[in-house]
Amino acid sequence: MQIDVISDSICPWCFIGKRRLEKAIAARPDISFEVLWRPYQLNPDTPHEGYDRKAYMQAKFGSSDQAKGVYKIVQSNAREEGLELALEKQKRVPNTLDSHRLNHWAHTAGVQDAVVEGLFRAYFIDGADIGDPAVLVGVARAAGMDAGVVAQLLAGDADRELVLREEAVARRMGVTGVPCFIIDQRLVMVGAQETDMLLRAIDHAAEQAIQAAE
Repeated sequence: MQIDVISDSICPWCFIGKRRLEKAIAARPDISFEVLWRPYQLNPDTPHEGYDRKAYMQAKFGSSDQAKGVYKIVQSNAREEGLELALEKQKRVPNTLDSHRLNHWAHTAGVQDAVVEGLFRAYFIDGADIGDPAVLVGVARAAGMDAGVVAQLLAGDADRELVLREEAVARRMGVTGVPCFIIDQRLVMVGAQETDMLLRAIDHAAEQAIQAAE
């Protein structure tokens, strides 16, 4: 069963959603899954060098108290999934286009899950700037990719337009928020759904596939 996850590398709910999806997949060992991570930029107008995080949060939320309230909810949900996010370490809000290019190459190399995981951990746990090519190369190396090749690709425009076109497809589909799960090309679920909801969707898609085959 194919599951497409439209996601952004700086979306905490996407990291939480990844854990919930992993639990759902583990609960259905009789089904063979292929998970594909698709690009989406929550802030497509972010400059290549990114934003200072404090300035960005002030502009987005207007006050630190409001921002703290939002992230308290995020932290609570993350801890339920065994994640301890170190949001206070984050200094930059990066442009994520290069991280999506890396995800594309990781899929070709057969290590997309490891790279997606590495990007989330780098940003949300280590507080690293995942718009920095050196950080991206480090994530690629840790996932088993050829660091030299990745560095060369990042230095140019390889697959930039391809990633932008794929993101444009998501927007034409009506996607305005992430994560967005597409289950077996049949069911669409938006948001970091609870594991039981994902399981219901997986089971329903499996039933539909059986009925279609009959």
